[in-house]
Amino acid sequence: MTDHPISIGVLTSGGDAQGMNAAVRAVVRTALQEGAAVHAIYEGYQGMVDGGDRVRPLFWDDMGSVLHRGGTVIGTARCPAFRERDGRRRAARNLLQRGIDRLVIIGGDGSLTGANLFRQEWPELLTELIQAGEIDEAAAQAHPALMIVGLVGSIDNDMVGTDMTIGADSALHRIIEAIDALTSTAASHQRSFVVEVMGRHCGYLALTSAIAGGTDYVLIPEYPPAEGWEDRMCALLRHGRAAGRRDSIVVVAEGATDRAGNPINGDYIRQILEDRLGEDTRVTILGHVQRGGTPSAYDRWMSTLVGHAAVQELLAATPDSEPQLIGVRYNRVQRLPLMQCVEQTREVARTIAEKDYAKATELRGSSFTEMTKIFRAMAEALPSVTPSVRPRRIAVLHGGGLAPGMNTAARAAVRLGRDRGHMMLGVRGSFAGLVDGRIEELTWGDVEGWTALGGAELGASRQVPTTEQLYTVARSLETHSIDALLVIGGWKAYQALHRLDSERERYPAFKIPMVCLPATIDNNLPGSDLSIGADTALNVIVEALDRIKQSAMAARRCFVVEVMGRHCGYLAMMSGLAAGAERIYLPEEGITLKDLQADVEQMIDSFRGGRRFYLTIRNEYANPQYTTDFLARLFEEEGNHLFDVRQAVLGHIQQGGNPSPFDRILATRLAAYGIDFLSKEMERGSATGAFIGLTEGKLATFPIKQMPDMVDAANRRPLEQWWLELRPVVQAMSSHPNARRSPNNGSIC
Repeated sequence: MTDHPISIGVLTSGGDAQGMNAAVRAVVRTALQEGAAVHAIYEGYQGMVDGGDRVRPLFWDDMGSVLHRGGTVIGTARCPAFRERDGRRRAARNLLQRGIDRLVIIGGDGSLTGANLFRQEWPELLTELIQAGEIDEAAAQAHPALMIVGLVGSIDNDMVGTDMTIGADSALHRIIEAIDALTSTAASHQRSFVVEVMGRHCGYLALTSAIAGGTDYVLIPEYPPAEGWEDRMCALLRHGRAAGRRDSIVVVAEGATDRAGNPINGDYIRQILEDRLGEDTRVTILGHVQRGGTPSAYDRWMSTLVGHAAVQELLAATPDSEPQLIGVRYNRVQRLPLMQCVEQTREVARTIAEKDYAKATELRGSSFTEMTKIFRAMAEALPSVTPSVRPRRIAVLHGGGLAPGMNTAARAAVRLGRDRGHMMLGVRGSFAGLVDGRIEELTWGDVEGWTALGGAELGASRQVPTTEQLYTVARSLETHSIDALLVIGGWKAYQALHRLDSERERYPAFKIPMVCLPATIDNNLPGSDLSIGADTALNVIVEALDRIKQSAMAARRCFVVEVMGRHCGYLAMMSGLAAGAERIYLPEEGITLKDLQADVEQMIDSFRGGRRFYLTIRNEYANPQYTTDFLARLFEEEGNHLFDVRQAVLGHIQQGGNPSPFDRILATRLAAYGIDFLSKEMERGSATGAFIGLTEGKLATFPIKQMPDMVDAANRRPLEQWWLELRPVVQAMSSHPNARRSPNNGSIC
């Protein structure tokens, strides 16, 4: 029996999912911070049944270098024995031998259901163990109840009760990498590809990868195609080819069927395309590659967040507490009754089996329904709305600094606008292009391939029209008969739109609907939890930090890494959480000499205790005096040859690269909402100036006039920043509680 008053067990069960290691790490470190013991149960329920060295304690150091690793370092396995009462009785005995009466289960609905049954049987199992002489009364009285908390590890994103399951974002990264690669080779040969992805009962991966990959057609379990779908699919692909597309990509979920319940697989689709279109078609089944690889930045920080919350929930639990599922809702922790979530999840599968597809889609949530509609409009080369005699003319331009995903948003705006019968115009060179009259019509085919393209094909600039240029801008709007303006950009874009809006009385040409979509890697815009480009930049940073850590592990080294963000610390905070930084310097908190003294002392103590690597992340504007170079030289001097110090300024690589799947989806959703807003404004004859944001999971519109009241203008950031609430989690993950070191690993990293 352990000397600790509380002992927590953690296990991963079912299929593996990227991000499980981050969750396990968070459970271990939070438990140790709170003074509890924590045991890893290796190989899932099988390890619990087997006992022995498959249930063993974990220490702070054991979780040092696991964030970047895929799979699960504590293993997982199917366990038929646990489905039997005798197996569960053996599992209870093995837990009691180590004083474990609290469990964190990371798995799917089957794993969580098994855990709840185990919890319900616990008192009876104790009685049976006493009768068999395998435990004594004292042990049973000390642990009369089993308390459990569930975290969902599933790449399918198929659990009700959480916006995202552990591993789903990483799996989407793998799929999009494959689709991007296939698109290039398909275009070279004018070839078609059918891509089969996972998802037996859930079409999330198929649907979102189809949107993010810019594919032609998608088949998902929740929305089986009606009779004659083969003809419809072929017609769509013909329209795409006629519009200039050199490749055709069809995505199918492994659980897809037609309305009669007949399975639809890649080979069948290939045969249809070859027979009816004469297309040279290949089938790619991605299979388990979707489960593998390095977890995305999101899966790291989200899994850390829910793992931390799981321990807090267990420590507060009582024998009468209802088991909870810890998920995320709008990037915040959400707690819901575990079995309620499991039952609602299974209800989706039942409705699909009963062919009630409308209800199945509804149960997936409004965003799922929204994305199915968006995809259909995006994939259709011909407008679904008959253009009027004089189509409305909408101009699209970029403003502010470069952000990955700008091209995705522009493509979506053009295709969705044309689908509504509008004429879409592209403005080259931002507002300067509007001044110079660099405006051209954009067709469906002109934006082909923009989904996955980094940079900004229309050009981007931080220039805000001056007072002298306003007249020229107004004349340009009149000359080109522009009825509405859609701006995709950052802080300067918002400022420019605010200026145009405030000058409506002087310049009647500005009395048109205008809207701004948030696009900046800094994530510093009002009214939106996230902006286009921020997720991509975060993944770029985390990938760089992984490489830095790998190189630094060969020596005793401290790295000071500078990241972008201006006066907003989002990238610094979230990359530090995702990469396991020991210290993060934010502009919202600043840096004091007292801070640096304490940090140096902690750094020296940790290296003397066996540390090999220490990661410090500094936002570029954290302090004008205490620069990245200053910090590196200070740490080097005070370290007195105990460790080396290196610095890395990541610079503009953070703005580069192809947009992440999340940024592509966000850009598409925002563009769809923006086109819808402008269309309604034009129909009403209104001339509202606005900006759009994603806040608490919902898209919302804000009058541009409100912008000054929603921001700290001096520091160019919103007054409210949700991610600052995560600072306690960062602290819990980085502050070593001086727990015992693992006998197998004397280093801390």
